[in-house]
Amino acid sequence: MDTSSKNDVTNLLVAWGEGNKEALGELLPMVYRELHQIADRYLRRERIDHTLQATALVHEAYFKLVDQSRVHWQNRAHFFGVAAQAMRRILIDHARNYQTEKRAGVKLSLDDDIDISDQRASELIALDDALNALAEIDKQKSRIVELKFFGGLSIEEIAEVLGIGTATVIRQWRLAKAWLYSEINK
Repeated sequence: MDTSSKNDVTNLLVAWGEGNKEALGELLPMVYRELHQIADRYLRRERIDHTLQATALVHEAYFKLVDQSRVHWQNRAHFFGVAAQAMRRILIDHARNYQTEKRAGVKLSLDDDIDISDQRASELIALDDALNALAEIDKQKSRIVELKFFGGLSIEEIAEVLGIGTATVIRQWRLAKAWLYSEINK
């Protein structure tokens, strides 16, 4: 996305945050493709035969974002950071629902587009639990993992969202990965 388009997105986000409903209509086509790319990047980590669709994930996240009435969007990076957080919550909720229904002996029937394997659900829940524990110790590292892993944001985009340098993001990303690996494999 070029600088002009990024500025357009930021201006539309600000207008939307100030109550301009027409801005939302202009914004959707500009951010939809990028939201879809974020979902695609995450879903590439899934097994080959999964049925979780990027489109379903984007639509659910988008509905959560549209419901945000009190957010004062700072810029496009802030918007995509919040979108990554919404996608994380959606994926974790689906994984938790899958495990709960499976334990209860009920065959899973979430949505036609959603299917999370038993192993993947356990991994997502373990990662979410570890991220929550990391957030108690270091919120910034937890947020970096969330933006990188769930949002698929680049180091530069994460630095922009958090207002820190790229070297700091790289360093904290490495430390967070090591801590999470240790926490998950206790």
